[in-house]
Amino acid sequence: MHPPRKGPKVPLKLPASAFSPPNSGTGEKFPLAPSPSALRPKEIIDASVPVGTDLSLNAWKEKAAGELHDHVQGAILFASDASAASAAAPSSTIPILSLAVPFSLEDTEHTLPSSSLPMTLHTVYKSASPQAQDGLRWAMQQGRPVVIDMEAVFEDSVWEGFEDALGKSTADLEKVPPIILSHLLPPKHDIELPIVKLMNHPSYRDFQAQVAALSLFSTASVNFLPPNWDGPTPYEGDADEKIKSEWKRRIKMYLGPVLEAFGIERIMFGSGKSPSPALWYEIARESLAELAIDQEAIDAVFFGNAKRIYGSL
Repeated sequence: MHPPRKGPKVPLKLPASAFSPPNSGTGEKFPLAPSPSALRPKEIIDASVPVGTDLSLNAWKEKAAGELHDHVQGAILFASDASAASAAAPSSTIPILSLAVPFSLEDTEHTLPSSSLPMTLHTVYKSASPQAQDGLRWAMQQGRPVVIDMEAVFEDSVWEGFEDALGKSTADLEKVPPIILSHLLPPKHDIELPIVKLMNHPSYRDFQAQVAALSLFSTASVNFLPPNWDGPTPYEGDADEKIKSEWKRRIKMYLGPVLEAFGIERIMFGSGKSPSPALWYEIARESLAELAIDQEAIDAVFFGNAKRIYGSL
């Protein structure tokens, strides 16, 4: 059943130091915390790799250099068209855990395509409608993971409608499939808004409440993807660290409430549509590590959680 809408959980109170690079000081009575640079996943599953209709991983391999490429042990492919489901599984040294096939919530009829790969369903939620409700219900009834893209900037009423739609679409199901929310971490926001103002901005408080409410769906997880922000984007080889540092500070603002609400066991790393997956991997890893995350948590976000959700398909 749809969990009752409750008030927001008490927001995670992060110290100001969480949004600045860590220092090396420590008290005499406390052991030195692991350096963020030392916290690296032993293995990686990329939970969001966009591919064309041929399902080729060549484009991703060209951009996913260094540690991301060397440690990857699996990928979830995101096809741009449902016709990709009929494509033969590509010859690849990277295990493909699942193929996410798109469908529209506004279609009046839905058909599950056949595929030689384990299948995940992928859709974009824009607003509440009878068609969207029916589409979500159909997807949940297929018993496969359902990835829901939250790319739009929603008003509170739309969020309430989405929570209601999720509740109705999963009601009375014997087994609710994994629900993966994308572009919730981090969400769209005004990158020109100074962080000092963002901390007390209504949109940030709304985000905390929305995340807390969505976490009540026990099978829901969150994809940790590159931001879709209007503004400068850090890129590989850029000597200016200012943009990267600013991204990390803002990402940690949103990562904190998601960690508090969902827990470390319901967050999965994905490179998504990043022009530089290797750089995004470093930003995501450092952001997590700088929030006092330990090695076990790093391994869960970058590998274990995706293996648990997709590995049994």
